[in-house]
Amino acid sequence: MIRLDESLRPADLQGALGRLWSLSAEKTLALEKAWDPAAGAPVFTVAGRYTARGWTEWTQGFQFGSVLLQFDATGDRSFLDLGRSRTLERMAPHLTHMGVHDHGFNNVSTYGALWRLLREGRFEAEGKERELYELALQVSGAVQARRWTRIASGGGFIHSFNGAHSLFADTMRTLRVLALGHRLGHALLEEGDRRVSLLDRLLAHARATASFAVYYGEGRDAYDVRGRVAHESLFNVADGQFRCPGTQQGYSPFSTWTRGLAWVLLGFAEELEFVEALSDEALAPFGGRDEIASFMRKGAQAPADLFIDTTPPDGVPYWDTGAPGLLALDLDRPADPENDHEPVDSSAAAIAAQGLLRLARYLAGKGREKEARRYGQAGLAVTRTLLQAPYLSEAPEHQGLLLHSVYHRPNGWDYVPPGRKVPCGESSQWGDYHLRELALFVGRQAAGAPYYRFFGP
Repeated sequence: MIRLDESLRPADLQGALGRLWSLSAEKTLALEKAWDPAAGAPVFTVAGRYTARGWTEWTQGFQFGSVLLQFDATGDRSFLDLGRSRTLERMAPHLTHMGVHDHGFNNVSTYGALWRLLREGRFEAEGKERELYELALQVSGAVQARRWTRIASGGGFIHSFNGAHSLFADTMRTLRVLALGHRLGHALLEEGDRRVSLLDRLLAHARATASFAVYYGEGRDAYDVRGRVAHESLFNVADGQFRCPGTQQGYSPFSTWTRGLAWVLLGFAEELEFVEALSDEALAPFGGRDEIASFMRKGAQAPADLFIDTTPPDGVPYWDTGAPGLLALDLDRPADPENDHEPVDSSAAAIAAQGLLRLARYLAGKGREKEARRYGQAGLAVTRTLLQAPYLSEAPEHQGLLLHSVYHRPNGWDYVPPGRKVPCGESSQWGDYHLRELALFVGRQAAGAPYYRFFGP
């Protein structure tokens, strides 16, 4: 269980946050200088050097989005100029990428960040720059929404790159591109000019995730533990019936891949904030504010509680709650990234920490102070751990920022250093990005700056 420090405040982390942004600047520029764009997008490190390997091109937005987060946190205009130019030069193919469910990762982290920064008054647009970002987000939201599978219980889901049968837990966080498309007044046009609401698809996918990917201890199957998250939910596309849970990157369909849990937790927390900003009239056709907030809150809180209860005291989880080697480890001690049995996943910690902090703020606004305090203190505890050794990468020769991230344990894609038995010591683009985003979130809270939300002020 994560050890809570009731005295910990965001302001207490300001010194560590400053250190992070200093290291982040060095590593951002070093990767920019060393990386060959012809290799594709950097994905994860091997012996401290970024390499390109993956199923799809889903990490380019994290690479350039990290540059924009650096500007956001420090005000250094050179990072804005770099992130802006790289977005315009290299991100266009991602806007119409028909083969992925990752639009919210690639395009909200880049075009969306620039649009948000403009709306926050952080820089002045040149010519039709704002209109370009808005058009990009509208296109990306519609393309994401087009990946649609209808289900027998009603509604449907945005299917993963695995195919029309596959609902991924990850997609819960990519819904933010549909949110931005809707906020900009856009809709998807289907055959016969049928107008499809992006908000409708966002909410339907969120309902499907809450219903099929998240468990609530309500007797759904023999392994129904409250808060467990299935990485993949499988459907018969002929009749829309749910068939079974599955996994691609976890240990089993009946355990919890912790990064999948983190995607769900942060995704629901962010969408709760987005729904809160919409009018009652906008939400009425889709079930109404109370019903929508209820299922999203339930979908966020169950994984949040499981994460707090099953993660070691320092707040960094092992990669899967059912990984067999955990039997040889003492989970009541801080996580050991260099153990001989199972890897930790610091990227899951960074993603989950932001989800916990956002959920805490949302619940505090609803008068649920006890729950809010628990989630908020847990999020700060995780953040404090990640801002120091052995997780913060201080060696200048290592290109990553957040150490001890893993990519795909079952496929054996992660680098195992000489003399070790399991992967450790490496970084990923999503881990580095989400540590920066977490640092930006906490830093704004510490400074009393405007609250950071993907859809802006």
